[in-house]
Amino acid sequence: MGFLHFTYDIIITLIVIYTVRHYVFTLNRLFGKQRHPYIDIDTAKWPTVTVLVAAHNEEVVIRNSLEALVQVNYPDDRIEVVVVNDRSKDKTGEIVEEFVKHYPQRVKHFDRKEGKPGKAPALKDACQNVKSDIIIVFDADYIPGKGLVKQLASPFFDPEVGLVMGRVVPINTGRNLLTRLLDMERAAGYQVDQQARMNMGLLPQYGGTVGGIRREMLDDVGGWLDNTLAEDTDITYRALLRGWKTIYQNRSECYEEVPETWPVRIKQIMRWAKGHNQSLWRYSGDVINNKNLEFAERLDAMLLLGIYMMPLAILLGWLIGLILFYSGDMRVYGGYLPMLAIVSYSVVGNTAAFFQISAAVYLDGGKNRMRLLPFNFFNFTISAMTVSYSVFSYVFQSKAKRGKWDKTERFRKAV
Repeated sequence: MGFLHFTYDIIITLIVIYTVRHYVFTLNRLFGKQRHPYIDIDTAKWPTVTVLVAAHNEEVVIRNSLEALVQVNYPDDRIEVVVVNDRSKDKTGEIVEEFVKHYPQRVKHFDRKEGKPGKAPALKDACQNVKSDIIIVFDADYIPGKGLVKQLASPFFDPEVGLVMGRVVPINTGRNLLTRLLDMERAAGYQVDQQARMNMGLLPQYGGTVGGIRREMLDDVGGWLDNTLAEDTDITYRALLRGWKTIYQNRSECYEEVPETWPVRIKQIMRWAKGHNQSLWRYSGDVINNKNLEFAERLDAMLLLGIYMMPLAILLGWLIGLILFYSGDMRVYGGYLPMLAIVSYSVVGNTAAFFQISAAVYLDGGKNRMRLLPFNFFNFTISAMTVSYSVFSYVFQSKAKRGKWDKTERFRKAV
């Protein structure tokens, strides 16, 4: 039983650390000094910007995104919108060509007919033709406000900034219970978790969309890697290891469509978990051994890398605890109290699903949404089981299946 006790103690230690992390971030967000250093810049000599819109079979959403992008408030001679049309089989290309015809100075069409599937390979190919100072990436279902591009570009006046991330807000919140729960989850992740890390000088994460990338930084880290399912996490850590800063802009909101059915949500979580854990295997050693980072930065970076391993750790903790309990080998100090820690952490929630969500709802002023908090137990349970399964499937899958990109299904009606 010695090995089980040792494993159990490791799991409990991790659970306590993540629990403290949630409380520290939430208390900082509620009572700490808030950092929004770049948000009020409106007049400047703006850098050249290329907006890349990643699109694969996006006929039901691409028109809304492009209609918003052609109206953004940014100097016409300093911006271009490039739709990265990755092997689409629907009417995506036809819709894009309509906009190219009507807005030839602003909208371009990068029609990718072949190559490795997936967002990262598509961005890698598209960036070969990009010469601008800044690259801003949107997924095809995202709808930016008129001032968003300026807000995402303004932090790059700081030469140390390599990545910028805005806030993602669901646009289809009222569809059903799932979309309401995901709205609360998104609020917690951005309003509390990301902003707290920004406040504390830690590591906000570039999220792959609604984000800006300095071209110089992208070249410095070797460009996009085409063998990752989470190009956002991957580029976040390569930028960190090369000494570039990531900035989070909480007031720079963009609107997305979240999954409306559980099967689509589960596939999305599977892709996120596999991609995130790819970065865990690749970069954890480099983060730990990087002497240019402060201890707090390394700790935060490692905890962020490990976030998709925690559901599996919790389930394993429950299993070992039950084995020790029924074998009669559970100690009071080393057994029952850790079991209480597991229960407490499950209630508080992983990735800010419970405790942080309360603060986010309060900060957003939507107190009526607080009534839905108990339902997040089901969301957390399904997510925990899905993430745990993704870890096992990633280990035992072939290399080809590991790298398979699953596109998130859209629910908007075509117009």
